[in-house]
Amino acid sequence: MKVYMHWDMEGTSGLFHRDQTWYWYPHVPEHVQEEGRRLLIADINAAVVAALDAGADQVIVCDTHHGGGNIHLERMLADPRVTYHAKSTREENGRRRWMPDLDETVDAFMLPGHHAKRGTPNAFLPHGWMGVWEEIKINGESVGELGLEACYAAHWGAPLALVHGDEAACREADARFPNVVTAPVKRAITEELCEGLEPAAAHRLLAEKIHEALAKVRRGEIPVLRPQLPMTVSIRMTTVEAAEKAAERPGVERVDERTVQARVEQHGDVVKWIVGLGVS
Repeated sequence: MKVYMHWDMEGTSGLFHRDQTWYWYPHVPEHVQEEGRRLLIADINAAVVAALDAGADQVIVCDTHHGGGNIHLERMLADPRVTYHAKSTREENGRRRWMPDLDETVDAFMLPGHHAKRGTPNAFLPHGWMGVWEEIKINGESVGELGLEACYAAHWGAPLALVHGDEAACREADARFPNVVTAPVKRAITEELCEGLEPAAAHRLLAEKIHEALAKVRRGEIPVLRPQLPMTVSIRMTTVEAAEKAAERPGVERVDERTVQARVEQHGDVVKWIVGLGVS
């Protein structure tokens, strides 16, 4: 069994305030940045051990937070069955490839360390994929990063087996993805502050949920959610200027002052029309 883990950081266990993850903000101390990365690395290592213990033959880890660059390979679990991508994209044949090594051989797709979509109440650091993206819809249904990334994985028939993060992200996953396994390790106090399990307890919960998710995949209990094709993907921008710029791209239609949309023929091209990352 091959498992693909596409890691974000806002949902990391033991990470309880904004500066630990949005470290690019001014005046964030270096030791706070390092603390956030240490927590992320500990989460990843715990999850990889759990997946291997649960019977995975191969595990692929992709660091997606802020484009990647948050993990240090010398601090990751060293095992020939594990591949690490420290960046969320890779150059292939002169083009950028999102989620390197995600293909039709992947049996289980996981979104650990994730967050809820922008505007979600009682959520820790909810936001859209890009800062100027206010709301994303696929075939008229509002989705967050969970929906975008699962749609991309669906191109290769990889089912979303597990989501791990705050309670709001897990509720979003439960509402959208039939039979997905969720691992809520914290809850929001405000948008920039949360509380939850300490790392050791959170790692035990995550391991339990990974075992449950892979057991469900083996039994064929987790379907691949594939939006109907061709898909209409729309983005409501935060500014008129952002919509104007997006509307300059080929095939992009201006819907209203702040909304643009396009139709795509493949699930893997869900964001290609706006950021150039796709499969065709």
